[in-house]
Amino acid sequence: MFIAMVGEGILASPLAVSGQQTEKVYRVGYLTVPSRETAQGVANSFQLALRDLGWIQGQNVVVNYRFAESNVDRLPDLAAELVRLKADVIVAGANAAVTAAKDATGTIPIVMFLAVDPVGSGLVASLARPGGNVTGLTSTAGTEIFGKQLQILKSAFPRVSRVGVLVNEASPLYARMRQEIEVATQALDLQREMVVVRGATDFEGAFAKLIAARVDAFFVSGDSMFYQNRVRLVQLVAKTRLPAMWGLREFAQAGGLMAYSTDLDELARRAATFVDKILKGAKPAELPIEQPTKFDLIVNLKTAKAQGLTIPQTLLFQANQVIE
Repeated sequence: MFIAMVGEGILASPLAVSGQQTEKVYRVGYLTVPSRETAQGVANSFQLALRDLGWIQGQNVVVNYRFAESNVDRLPDLAAELVRLKADVIVAGANAAVTAAKDATGTIPIVMFLAVDPVGSGLVASLARPGGNVTGLTSTAGTEIFGKQLQILKSAFPRVSRVGVLVNEASPLYARMRQEIEVATQALDLQREMVVVRGATDFEGAFAKLIAARVDAFFVSGDSMFYQNRVRLVQLVAKTRLPAMWGLREFAQAGGLMAYSTDLDELARRAATFVDKILKGAKPAELPIEQPTKFDLIVNLKTAKAQGLTIPQTLLFQANQVIE
């Protein structure tokens, strides 16, 4: 079973490979913020892509997985573990994971694949020539994605005037996200009610504040903590029967009304191509960072009907996926 294969990668070692093996066995570290259960599918996509490129777990590569269980405070120790294991390359998910890996090593190549605004966040010097030991992909074309998501929400529900926004203060993108959302809501003539949380225990209180503020829609980004708790958040919004825009397709697949985002599985597959190049001798400083060119709109029509919400036909025609 493939999931079992991924799990074995945590404990596997080149020493476990058959004594007849003469090809060098490379070690890849994989560091991500969510729990194993939450992020397993994306991890599977990464390893399947490696296999398609000729890198077979336990034969010529060993992937050591480290999941922070949605606790960013664990990331530095987990990154240090991967350095001690002498990883040949470290694959890191969101900005917090990339930062932890970068702080842990200045020499081991790092491939990011879920980062937002890596130049503005100080992770790389530029997209064309990142410099240093970090390269890979961004998960958006920049923080402007928040404006696009809010624009779609407004076009779907023109009467929306006051949006409740949930933001994670612990996120390294907190300040930039807040600024971009303020710009976007002003441009769309929307009032915003922004509530800050630091952990999942804050969710109920945050939604109570937003409801008390009489918001008529919600916006929740694809932040790692929100992604980890997406089922719970979707349930909290469902109780209000108000429309919501979510930052990742997985929220819509979990029952959220709509989402506009890149495909995390595709990003993981693309990350494997960077690992392949680096293991074959490419230098991360000279590998341009890729930005996504395809964004998908997912509409959960089943949720819309359950909440008594009408999605315009024009928006349904634009959707890449309609869940019925």
